[in-house]
Amino acid sequence: MGKARHPDSGSAWTRARFLRIALGGGAVVSGGAALGARRDDAGARAAAARDADVLNLFLTLEYVQHAFYEEALRSARLDGALRTFAGTVAGQEAEHAAMLREHLGRRANPRPKSDAGGALRSPEEFRSTAVDLEEAVLSVFVGESPNLSQATIVPVATLVSVEARQAAWIRDLAGVSPAPRAADAARHPDAVLDHLRSKGLLA
Repeated sequence: MGKARHPDSGSAWTRARFLRIALGGGAVVSGGAALGARRDDAGARAAAARDADVLNLFLTLEYVQHAFYEEALRSARLDGALRTFAGTVAGQEAEHAAMLREHLGRRANPRPKSDAGGALRSPEEFRSTAVDLEEAVLSVFVGESPNLSQATIVPVATLVSVEARQAAWIRDLAGVSPAPRAADAARHPDAVLDHLRSKGLLA
């Protein structure tokens, strides 16, 4: 007669095996979760760094605009509608810069130097330069805003709409169509910054 088998021996082995597999599988799941968390952290850091780069670019442009309009107001060569425009936009750009600085915190770049003297010799030169400046800034906002994270693009969108209104306002004062295109084209930031440097608006 064969050796009697313990009625629970098979089930006991199955439970032990199950526990080993379950624990081993848990380690795999836990390791996968940790790997996923590390990837999420790396992605979050990359997004934060990208946001900071884009916001600092926008901050530089806001500084340039604010300096230009403040210098134009001090020049005393503007009156009427052009002075109203310059005063209004100078205040708006100051608020835009403050909002960006608050968002960036210690990552905010310092205010660059600017000398717009050559563009302020007459109301006509101011007007022409203002149109060019507003269009240039708007082209960077259009091109770079989609690179922001979803959480950051929401407050920035409120600035873009105002920048578009400023561009339309000065274009109207210059006697050209406020909305000449169905869509605005983006320009590379480096090209725009070089353009502003060539005009003395950015040192």
